[in-house]
Amino acid sequence: MLEISTLNDIIALRESYEVECKLAAGKDGNGELPKDFWETYSAFANSEGGDILLGVEEKKGRFRLGGIKNITKVLDDLWNLVNNPQKVSNNLLNQAHVCELTIEGHTLIHIHVPRATRRQQPLYIGGNPMTGTYKRQNSGDYHCNAETVRRMLAEQVEEGRDNDILIGYSVDDLDPSSFNAYRQLYASLQPDHPWNELEAQPFLRNIGGWRMDRESGRSGLTRAGLLMFGQLPSIQESFPNYMLDYQERPEANTETRWVDRLILDGSWSGNLFDFYRQVIKKLTSDLKVPFSLEGDVRQDDTPVHQALREALINTLAHADYTGRASVLVVKRPDMFGFRNPGLMRVPQEIAVQGGESDCRNRLIHQMFRYVGLGEQAGSGIPKIYRGWSSQHWRTPLLHEKERPSEQTLLELHMLDLLPEGAIERLQNLFGEAFEERNRLEHLILATAITEQVVTHQRMVEITTEHAHDLTLAFQALTKDKLLLTSGRGRGTVYCLPGQSFPTPDQAFGESGLAVSPVTSGAQIPSSGHNGPSSGHNGQSSGHNGQSSGHNGQSSGHSERAPEGWLVVTGLAKPLIDKLDLLDESLRQELVTDACNAIEKRRLPRQEMESIILDLCQDYYLTLPVLCSLLHRQPDPLRKQYLQPLIAQGALALAFPTTPTHPQQAYTAT
Repeated sequence: MLEISTLNDIIALRESYEVECKLAAGKDGNGELPKDFWETYSAFANSEGGDILLGVEEKKGRFRLGGIKNITKVLDDLWNLVNNPQKVSNNLLNQAHVCELTIEGHTLIHIHVPRATRRQQPLYIGGNPMTGTYKRQNSGDYHCNAETVRRMLAEQVEEGRDNDILIGYSVDDLDPSSFNAYRQLYASLQPDHPWNELEAQPFLRNIGGWRMDRESGRSGLTRAGLLMFGQLPSIQESFPNYMLDYQERPEANTETRWVDRLILDGSWSGNLFDFYRQVIKKLTSDLKVPFSLEGDVRQDDTPVHQALREALINTLAHADYTGRASVLVVKRPDMFGFRNPGLMRVPQEIAVQGGESDCRNRLIHQMFRYVGLGEQAGSGIPKIYRGWSSQHWRTPLLHEKERPSEQTLLELHMLDLLPEGAIERLQNLFGEAFEERNRLEHLILATAITEQVVTHQRMVEITTEHAHDLTLAFQALTKDKLLLTSGRGRGTVYCLPGQSFPTPDQAFGESGLAVSPVTSGAQIPSSGHNGPSSGHNGQSSGHNGQSSGHNGQSSGHSERAPEGWLVVTGLAKPLIDKLDLLDESLRQELVTDACNAIEKRRLPRQEMESIILDLCQDYYLTLPVLCSLLHRQPDPLRKQYLQPLIAQGALALAFPTTPTHPQQAYTAT
C-alpha cells in the first residue's frame, strides 16, 4: 500500500503509480461513495492494481482537498457493497487495504485495490462479465471487449494450456529428427533411466507429450507434444497464429535490416525444441563475458549464459500460442529482447521475487527440465535478474502490453547504470553543471543519454527512490534546463538538450520514410516505458518507435509498419496518418469506437470528448484521420474539442515544437 501523508505525495503519484482521485462529496456535501468507484475498482483489479483516494479532486493537473465529513457512512457503504456478489464478483479488500488519512485538516479515505489473481479475473460488476469488466488504460477505466473477457475466463479455469488432447493427431505428425535428438539428449543425461528402453508413444506419455483421458477413454498427442516436436504444417493446423522469429541486428539503432534471421520458412522443422537448439547457440556464440575458474577448471557456463538460457525457455514455456503476437527473440550488440504472446499469470513483482509459479505451458516447461534445461517452478525470473546483476548491468525490463495484442516483453540491456561513456558525454555536455548534481540526478541523466528519453516510471523500475524524490529530481533538472519535456502528467517524457523531440517534417518526409518488409504478427504500440522492447518485422516494438537503448538514433525517423501506421523515432506510440493504409481489422476497430459520433450529428460534449480520447488512447492520430473517423469538419473539431482537451492536459501533441503544423497528431495522456 502506498505511503501518503502530504499533498506533495499525491501530486508525485500521478507520474509513477496508478492512482484515481474522487471527490466523493455526495449531493449534501457530507460524503458519498461515488457510483463510478466500482468501475475503477474493477479496472484496477483486472490490471496492475492501484490506489483510490476519496475526498480529493483533480482537475487539469491540480489537486483540491475536499475531505469527507461523514466518513462512517462512506466506509459502511464500501464494505456492504464490496461483499455483495450482485454488485461485484469478488471482494479483494481487507482492513489493511483501507485507511483514513488527515491531510491539511481534511479527512480522506485511501483504498488500495490489489491486482486480482488469475483465478479471480475477470473481476466484474453488475453480475455480467461481458458488460461489467473493466481495465485500466493510462488514467481511465475502459470496458473490456468480448474477446478480452473470453480470454480471461479461459485463463481462469485452465491450469495449463498445453495438456489438451488433440483429436486426429498422431506420432506421425512429429518431426522424427527433433524427437530423436531429444531422446538422445535425455539418454546422455540419464543413461540408466528405464524410459530410455520405451517405444516412442510410451516415452511421449511419460514426458507429457501423449495423454489418456480415463473418463472418455480417449488418448492422443497433447498440445505440448505437438508444439515441442511437431512438423510445421501440423502445428499450424492446430495453432493458426503460431509464429517463431529470431533476429540478429548488427547495430543498436538499426531497425530495417538484420544479419541473421530464423523464421518459419519451411527449411527446418519449425517446432519449439529445434527453435531452442538453434537460437541458444546464436545468442551465446560471441558473448563477451569473462569466464570464471572453479578450482583449476574453467567455467564457460557463466551466470549470463544461464540467464539467456532461462529467458529463452521462459519465453517458450509461457507463450499463449493461440494469441496473435509472434514469439520473438532479438539479439543486438547492446541488448537481448524476448517477447511472448500472452500476459503474465502472476504480478511482475512476485515473478521477480520468485517462489510462486503459474506456468501457462507446464508440460513444455517440464519437457525442457527433463533434459536439464530450465529452473524449478518460480525461480527462472530471479535467476535472470541475478545473472544480469552479476555484471552490474542495468536492471532487466519486464513488462506487459495489451494492445494490439496481449504480450509479455523482457529486455536485457548490457549497459551499466552509470556507464563511463555516458558520464563522459554528460560531463562534456554540461561541465560543472553536471558535477554539481546528486547521484539520483546523475542516474536520470545517464538513463536519458543511453535510452534517448526517460520517464518517471522508468526510474521507478531502475531505482528504489521514493516517488516524491524522483519528482523533485525531475523538476530540478527541468528547471535548470538539463532536461527538456514533452507531454503532461503520466505522459511526460524527458530528453537531453540536443536530443530533440521529432518534428512533422522528419516524421512524414520522404527522406525519412522506410517501409519495412512484411512478416507475420503485429507491430507493438508503446506501453509508455521508455526502455525499448524487442521488435519484429525488422523494426522496434514500440517504446518511442525504435529499438532498445535508442543509442544515437535521431528523433523523427519514421517507418511504415505492415499494419499501416507510422513508427516515428521519439514518439511513444505509433502514428496513424492515413486510414486507407491501415490493416482492415484495426481500421474497423477505430470505426467501431467512433460509431456514436458517426451516427449522431449532435452529441453531449462529454461523450464526444470521451470518444476522441478513446480513439487516441494507443496511437497518435492526425487531424484528417480524426475528421474522417468522427465525420466532423477540421476547424470546429480542433477549436471546440482538441484545443480544450490539450489545455486540460488530456491530449498531448506529437510535435509540441510546431503546434499548428497541418500534420500535427494527438494522443491521450
